[in-house]
Amino acid sequence: MPSTTSLSPNLSRGDVVLVQFVFADEKGVKRRPGLILSSDAYHRGRQEAVLAAITSNTARSLIGDYRIEDADLDACGLPLPSTVTGILRTIKQDMIALRLGRMPEPALREVSAHLRHNLAL
Repeated sequence: MPSTTSLSPNLSRGDVVLVQFVFADEKGVKRRPGLILSSDAYHRGRQEAVLAAITSNTARSLIGDYRIEDADLDACGLPLPSTVTGILRTIKQDMIALRLGRMPEPALREVSAHLRHNLAL
């Protein structure tokens, strides 16, 4: 697994990061990995980042979800089989605790295709 490093000024689309996710009902928080989806231009112009939650609950598969191939887990810095969910959040960049790894470009293209379908873009 890649070493974890502090991230803030080097935020980039495709980075897998560790962040405090607020539950959709806003009644709780869970520390979990997320995939940065927003562009470098977005990061330069704003203090926020858009990301998708990543879960190790691979038993379920919902619309917009993308199961990370086992061969890509190490590059992503993830210790367990995982799924990029269709759950999107906009957070302040300073809420990102660590950079865990980076999603390989072919997988990132697949995630993007799932999101375009999910959001009808």
